[in-house]
Amino acid sequence: MQPHDLAARIAGRAPGLSAKTAIVLGSGLGGLADEIADAVRIPYADLPGFPASGVSSHRGEVVLGRLAGRAVMVLSGRAHTYEHGDARAMAVPIATLAAAGVETLILTNAAGSLLADVAPGQPMLITDHIAGAGPNPLIGVGGDDRFVSMVDAYDPALRALARKVAKEAKIPLAEGVYMWFTGPSFETPAEIRMARVLGADAVGMSTVPEVILARHAGLKVLALSMITNHGAGMTGRPLSHDETKSVAAEGAARFRRLVAGIVAELAA
Repeated sequence: MQPHDLAARIAGRAPGLSAKTAIVLGSGLGGLADEIADAVRIPYADLPGFPASGVSSHRGEVVLGRLAGRAVMVLSGRAHTYEHGDARAMAVPIATLAAAGVETLILTNAAGSLLADVAPGQPMLITDHIAGAGPNPLIGVGGDDRFVSMVDAYDPALRALARKVAKEAKIPLAEGVYMWFTGPSFETPAEIRMARVLGADAVGMSTVPEVILARHAGLKVLALSMITNHGAGMTGRPLSHDETKSVAAEGAARFRRLVAGIVAELAA
């Protein structure tokens, strides 16, 4: 099934609702989907080509409705490269968003901080990224449009809006460069030291392929991390996915308020 067919199927489930903004929810942040008013929920299983996520905190459904009075399409859960070795795991969902008329994509994730003064529970605005060792999701795609410029891939106007909303809501908002590791094992302390030398401020296992796919599709991108831990070797404690989910849940209310405030400021 082609993206425009999937977009038509989604539109048929929510007649009259046309969303220009979409949100992808990362680990521990699925609660935002519960705040969508007049929600219509479509399991990924009903949309051929949408991936079934194997991560326990990802629901795997499209949610359509209104957040802060604005029409939105929410992807509650994502597939990661580490699940099947496929960097194009989110290609069909993102192409479907573009076919459905979405113009702005807000990506969220759980990430590890490489900055001593950016603590777990704090949101971080992603300003740029480093694709650590993962394959580019446009490998094998034809046409000259695969040569996508990644300058300002994280839209400057959207970043300015996020800063404004955070300041007005008195939400401390860190900023930094996100480095993608494929996972699923956490990074080693040596890899964290390398990432810091290269200029990374946070590390995670998602988002970067989606940004590349979204820019290829012509979408504007804003990305936010929920910091759930410090990088390996920075605290002397081992890392775990349970910690990621737990800390994300603790900071989720503030994170949801930030995202809803941003959506409220976007054009209808």
